[in-house]
Amino acid sequence: MPDEQHPFGPQDDPAAARPATAPLPHQVADWRLRVFSLYERVRATAPREGHELWRLGRDDLFATHPASPLPPRDRVRFRGLPVAPYDPAYRFEVPLAPEGAGQERRVATGTDGVVAFVRIGTFELPGLGSLAAWEHAGYGGGLFVPFRDATAGRPGGSYGAGRYLLDSIKGAFLGAGPGDVADGARYVLDFNFAYNPSCAYDEAWACPLPGPENRLTADVPVGERAPRGA
Repeated sequence: MPDEQHPFGPQDDPAAARPATAPLPHQVADWRLRVFSLYERVRATAPREGHELWRLGRDDLFATHPASPLPPRDRVRFRGLPVAPYDPAYRFEVPLAPEGAGQERRVATGTDGVVAFVRIGTFELPGLGSLAAWEHAGYGGGLFVPFRDATAGRPGGSYGAGRYLLDSIKGAFLGAGPGDVADGARYVLDFNFAYNPSCAYDEAWACPLPGPENRLTADVPVGERAPRGA
């Protein structure tokens, strides 16, 4: 399991930064294109139907794509990701408040060296608490919102190190409504689409993890659960 003692990310051994069977660059590029396409179709669909589309699309990618986070030995017995049924109570459209903006986290990874994230504000979520929103300060940018909730590490709960809610640099973004993302926009944060980082499936991957500003004390019983056998 990734080291949870270091806020916002593990301190990985560079020698173990990538699996021995790491996909080729063009395979990673194809994975990204397919994920972007999947989320585009999800955004064009009603939330509950979009969630089913998302679940089936991710199952197919995990089972068949050469850039799947699953090690090859695990793909042969893969029977689908453990995802909770859709619950509209965990879908929010909220503004991004300026609190905390400018804070910086520097994450040491085995694959990309030290990666900087800059906080751009805070999401307040009724009944759940607050989550920091981060911008990837390196090449490509992107909005990043990881989180860990009270079900983390519990039997039948979520992955102990946390999950990702948004990661727009990789296509995981549900948009803002109504209209384009801009000052004053209300971002769509739907925990039903929360998913595990790659390191949940293969410890060789280096993944930024939730720091103190992204830990909820409430249960979030929706989204992807801990991998079977984890």
